[in-house]
Amino acid sequence: MQAPKIITLTKQNIAAEHICCGFADKKCAEGYEAKKHWLAQQIDNGYIFKKFDIRGKVFIEYVSAEKAWVPIIAPDYMFINCFWVSGQYKGQGYGKKLFEECLADSQGMNGIVAISSEKKQPFLSDKKFFTMQGFKVCDISNPYFELLYFPLKKNAPIPKFKDCCKRGECDNKNGLTIYYSNECPFTEYYTAELIVIAEERGHRIVAKKIETMEQAQKHFVPFTIYSIFKDGKFMTQQILTEKSFIKIVEQE
Repeated sequence: MQAPKIITLTKQNIAAEHICCGFADKKCAEGYEAKKHWLAQQIDNGYIFKKFDIRGKVFIEYVSAEKAWVPIIAPDYMFINCFWVSGQYKGQGYGKKLFEECLADSQGMNGIVAISSEKKQPFLSDKKFFTMQGFKVCDISNPYFELLYFPLKKNAPIPKFKDCCKRGECDNKNGLTIYYSNECPFTEYYTAELIVIAEERGHRIVAKKIETMEQAQKHFVPFTIYSIFKDGKFMTQQILTEKSFIKIVEQE
């Protein structure tokens, strides 16, 4: 059976193409369109979104690290921002083919970087896949983030996290703080939901939207899509429902 083709999103086709995440989730329709708008803007900065032509979450997103919405120092590296192969499509080589697309687009650069974790964490790409391709850990950040790199040149500089994101602490030390961006279609809806849940349970909560690359590159943790802090301490990058809020935030 012939494998489905790979589609690269452009400003010309993005309106007609789905973006894999959230396309069947009606309650996240606003966030879905916000993600498309964000993507259209980032394409002007060289951002690349590639997916298989199937109705599922099988895609990769990457961009030059200098233009990435992450607090890292990785000169002339390509940064993998989001990489997802889910459900029935796992174990069929789709992930390897998508990585090969990124590798081809990174030729002539110093290498490729990605953010993962020592143990598998929600919403973070699995470290196991990257190590199988030859990636190595080059830096760490509290409490469990790892920067992985795949050099393409012999004397390529080793990437690192910026100091601003290494402590895992934000500047609001009173109550809960949610930081989110439109890099993910789920953040708009679930941030609004969590504000209601937290306030109903007696928590002081503030939501802060990361709206520019400059803000993202100065963030308090490496993951800029979504992050929750309690009294200034980083709690999780997992997008929380009421059940997970109680488990992670209230039963720490």
